[in-house]
Order: sequence, then C-alpha cells, then structure tokens
Amino acid sequence: MINRPRRLRSTDAIRALVRETRITPDQLIYPLFVCEGEGIRREIESMPGCFNFSVDELTGEVDRARQAGIRSVVLFGIPDHKDAAGSQAYAEDGITQKAIRAIKREVRDILVIADNCLCEYTDHGHCGVIKDGEVLNDPTLEILARTAVSQAEAGADVIAPSNMMDGFVAAIRSALDASGFEHIPIMSYAVKYASGFYGPFREAAQSTPQFGDRRGYQMDPANVREGLKEAALDLEQGADILMVKPAMPYLDVIRAVRERFDVPVAAYQVSGEYAMIKAAALRGWIDEERVVAESLTAIKRAGADMILTYFAIDIAKRMA
Repeated sequence: MINRPRRLRSTDAIRALVRETRITPDQLIYPLFVCEGEGIRREIESMPGCFNFSVDELTGEVDRARQAGIRSVVLFGIPDHKDAAGSQAYAEDGITQKAIRAIKREVRDILVIADNCLCEYTDHGHCGVIKDGEVLNDPTLEILARTAVSQAEAGADVIAPSNMMDGFVAAIRSALDASGFEHIPIMSYAVKYASGFYGPFREAAQSTPQFGDRRGYQMDPANVREGLKEAALDLEQGADILMVKPAMPYLDVIRAVRERFDVPVAAYQVSGEYAMIKAAALRGWIDEERVVAESLTAIKRAGADMILTYFAIDIAKRMA
C-alpha cells in the first residue's frame, strides 16, 4: 500500500485543519520608538514602514495596533538630551515615562512593556557607566534598578531589561519589590547575542556606540551552552519570561531554551531581520506576505510563546 501524505495537503481547509503551529495576534508584541516633540512621525530609512513617533502620534499608532488585535507593545525611548550616565532613562518626565502615561490614559486594554537599557540615553551609546573605556557592571545596576522603578511608577505593566549586565535581573527585581511593585513581571533579554542584525535599530534609536562595541557584555554568537547558563541565572534572580534575541539566526537556541526551562519564552525578530525582508520584497525578489508568515512560523515552531516583531500589525491584519 502506498502511503499518501498529500491527502492532508490537498485543500486549504484540510491544511488548516491539520496545521501544527499557529500564531495569533495576541502572541505578537509590537516594538515602538518614541521621541520628543509634537506631530512627529518620521520614517526610519533602514526600516521602511517603521517610524519614530512623538508621544501624541504614538498613542494613535498603539490604538491602531490594538484595533488590529495586538495586545502588547514594547517601548524604546529616544531623549533629546543624552549624558554619560543616561539620566533621562529614569527621569520622572523622561520620554519613555511620558509615553507610558499617555498610552495608559488613551488606549484601553493594552499591555505596555518598558525596555530597560541605557544605550538610547547615554551620549557614548553603551549600555552602562563608562570608566577608562570600560563598561562598569555594578554601578550600572543601580541605574537600571532606578529606571525600572521609574517605569513602573509611570504605569508599565512589564519591565524588559536588555542590557546584559551580570546580576541585572536580581537588581531590578529587588528594587521593584522594595518599591511595592512585586506584581510587575520581568521579561529578561536573557540570551542576547552581540549580533550584526541590530544595525537598523541603532539608526532608529540613535544608539550606535561612539567607541568599541558591545561584545564585552552581549553574547558570542558561537555559544549555546553559555546562553542556557545566562537563562538559568536570570530565572534564579527572578525573571518571569526569558527572551532570545535575535530570532531567526538563533532558532536552535530558542529550541534549547524551550526544552530546558518551563517558563514562557519570547523571541525578538530584530531590525536587521525586518530590514532584509523589506529590502528584498521592495525589489520584487520575494513575496513579503509569504516570507513574513513563514519566518514567524519558524520562530514559533522553534518554541517561542511570544514574538516581538515590527511586522505585528501587518500579520495581525492578515489573520483577521
């Protein structure tokens, strides 16, 4: 007897019926860049279709996402003023804090995730305090913890530390708990690689390092076991969700984290992944809709429970 798997591929209805991996809009997280000013909706050259928004424009974009079925956004702030310590990251009237308050005031039923890092706020573009050309770990933790509390006070629902300092989750968890925010979860960028796929983000967030690079604190792309160690440490320190970043080049790492740890796993389809798909689609080399769906399915199939993607609204609308 001939085995005929094609029987279950013959029509769209049958293919949908037996589909193993599914993505829904409420599993997508939409990254957004917010800047100072009014009436600003400035397209990012290397990320067609993505923008830097002033707060008044941002709330409209968040509402558009919510109408499409997206229930979660993650915010990256771009202040007008930057200094060596990244003080605008924790300022009460900082750009991210203002954006959080505005979203919570104007958009109903939306989860606001606050990225917690200093690279967008420092004049040198690194993720921590600098001394003699080196990023100091422990003094940076104090600023990250202060920033997390400020973000929670503004109304953030989730804190997402992305800086890769040693002990960053423990410092933030302790500060949140001490300030009465023990109910706020931490989505840790636990396994974050020193990747070449971040270039467009650095244009968008104006966060390119002014010297050196971030390989001294972000992970070596060659290492998987080290990533599992980082994830285990973050869980011990109080992380509620573990993230792998980037996503597509690290599907094996997503799978390894999923199999090792019984907690929700996030994956970030980063700016370079987005930019490559967009660039090829604009040249007519690929079918954007199919490639986006295929790439997100691959990330989900690898084990991600949730995906941060700049395609969030587009894919949610297609699902509808």
